[in-house]
Amino acid sequence: MFNHIQKKNFLAEEKRRLPLVLGAIPFAILFGTLAPTSGLSALATIAMSVLVFAGSAQFIVLALIAVQAPLEMILLTTFVVNLRHVLYATALVEHVKHLSLGWRAILAFGLTDESFANMSQRYLQADKQDAHYFYLGSICCFYFTWVSFTILGLLLGNLIPDMSHWGLEFAMSVTFIGMVVPYMNSKAMISAIIVAGFSSIAFAHLPNKLGLIISAIIGVAVGLSISQFANKQVSYQAR
Repeated sequence: MFNHIQKKNFLAEEKRRLPLVLGAIPFAILFGTLAPTSGLSALATIAMSVLVFAGSAQFIVLALIAVQAPLEMILLTTFVVNLRHVLYATALVEHVKHLSLGWRAILAFGLTDESFANMSQRYLQADKQDAHYFYLGSICCFYFTWVSFTILGLLLGNLIPDMSHWGLEFAMSVTFIGMVVPYMNSKAMISAIIVAGFSSIAFAHLPNKLGLIISAIIGVAVGLSISQFANKQVSYQAR
C-alpha cells in the first residue's frame, strides 16, 4: 500500500507524538465521563468523538446541551471556538495545496491542535517528500486515542462516580504548554507567545471564547512584525 518512504513517514517519530497523546488521554476520558451527565446517550457520545473529533468544541457542546441552549447558539459558539483552525490551515496550505481534493479533505478533518504542532515541526525539515504521510500518521494516532479513550471514559463513568472532580482537565493545559515550548527558539516566536498570552487574559471576558481568536491574531501580527524587522536589519547589514 505504501512505498518505503511513505511508510517511514507514516510511522515516524513516535517520540514527538507520545507526549501530546498522553496529554489528550485524560481529556478524552473526562469527555466520556461528562457526556452522559449532560444528557447525551452513550451512542451519541461515541458518535460525537468519531464524527466531530474536536476536544474543546465537544466540551462546549456538552455545556450548552446541559443548559438546553438552542441549536443556533451551539453552532455559532463551536464555529467561533474553532476559528483557530483557519490560522492552522493558512500555515499549512503551501505544503498541501499540491495534493488531491480527497487527500486535503482527510487532512482537513484531522487538523487538530496536536496534529498541527506535529506537522509544523515536520515541515521545518529540509526533506518534505511524502510529508503528508507523516501528517496522516499523526491524525490516525490522535484519532484512535481520542475515540478509544472516550469509550473508556464512558465505561469508567459508570464504574467510578465523581471522576469529573479529579482535575483531569489540567492535562490538556500541560499538553498545550508542551506544544508551544519547542517553538520558543527566536525573538519573534517568544514575543508572539508572550503577547498572545497576555492578550488572552485581557480579552477573556469576551463571549464565545472570541478573545482566543483575537489574541492569536495579535500574537501572529507581533511575531511577523518582529521577524520582518529582523530580516530588514540583516539585509541592511549585508549591504
